[in-house]
Amino acid sequence: MSDCNHQCDSCSQDCKDRIELEKPHKRSSVKKIIGIVSGKGGVGKSLVTALFAVLMHQKGYQTAIMDVDITGPSIPKMFGITEKIRGSQEGLLPSPSAGGIKIMSSNLLLKNDTDPVVWRGPILAGLVKQFWKDVIWQDIDFLFLDMPPGTGDVPLTVFQSIPVDGIVIVTSPQELVGMIVSKALKMAQMMHIPVLGLVENMSYYECDECHKQVKIFGESHVDEIAARYGVKVLAKLPLQPNVASLCDKGRIEDARMDYLDQAILHLEELPLSVTRIGLPIKKDQTSAIGEAAEMVVFDCAKRMVLKEEVVSMAGMSEEEWLNVIKELGVNVFLTNEQSSNFQEQLIKENIIFEMTEEANPLKAALTFIRKDVFTK
Repeated sequence: MSDCNHQCDSCSQDCKDRIELEKPHKRSSVKKIIGIVSGKGGVGKSLVTALFAVLMHQKGYQTAIMDVDITGPSIPKMFGITEKIRGSQEGLLPSPSAGGIKIMSSNLLLKNDTDPVVWRGPILAGLVKQFWKDVIWQDIDFLFLDMPPGTGDVPLTVFQSIPVDGIVIVTSPQELVGMIVSKALKMAQMMHIPVLGLVENMSYYECDECHKQVKIFGESHVDEIAARYGVKVLAKLPLQPNVASLCDKGRIEDARMDYLDQAILHLEELPLSVTRIGLPIKKDQTSAIGEAAEMVVFDCAKRMVLKEEVVSMAGMSEEEWLNVIKELGVNVFLTNEQSSNFQEQLIKENIIFEMTEEANPLKAALTFIRKDVFTK
């Protein structure tokens, strides 16, 4: 739509650009969300998802996997998880792996692991939304989404309802896959989801003795595809029987490899998926620090407020304000009063400082995140 102003929350039109983000659980805190996708099945998408989570966890990040391949879940098997999902009236808790990676999968909801999920699209989409809004994803640095193959209902639901930072597309060397990857790339462009890069799996097999590389599935075409669409090739993964064996044994966390090092660095450099905006308030109105007794913090993404919390700040000095702002992960601070010293301190911490004339703190936050300069 050429006249679209991207104000989806006040628009009645039904279009591919429509964003209907679901709010996460009130106790969830997720910094970066990465979707792992493929245009077709059988290319090792779930393996790449698991390896990303494992390698990030080994670097000290808190990682989690949302297995949204509802009808073909394989993540629990790779991690050796058999314990069913626990929950209470407050929400559902993802099952932890042996190493502490948090996992949510439809297989952990079924009575038997081999029971098929025979559901139609709307029910599948509903469960995906529940995985986001009813599950407590607490203190997660990277949440990886293991997506189903193709461009159907579930990927569409994910892109429209979860604030995804970007996607990694997994492919294999066969020439046929080039067409399938192109479909995934074009869908991402239609949905305005950044493509972080391509990972080619099963790129070659390396002999343990002579170290000769044998290209079992033919010559790679991933560089040509990447050049055509202006995206990066993040990694080319070899066939590794030992990794396949670890997956079968539920011990993927024991895997050690350096083929994904550059891809990991690329993901680390991503900006935060959720903008945390803090405002000093007095009697629910935007205020100056010296007059405020509280700070309201909004979690925002894609021009929408996802979560709001109010923190008591009564009697705190500017230094104490700064410490609380950093502890809460606030990366934008709005106020109605200029304070050069405090502004300088925030800038030193890479926190955006901006004046606002909006008395209503919610309106002030929405005005900021809807600026084209920030949301592009």
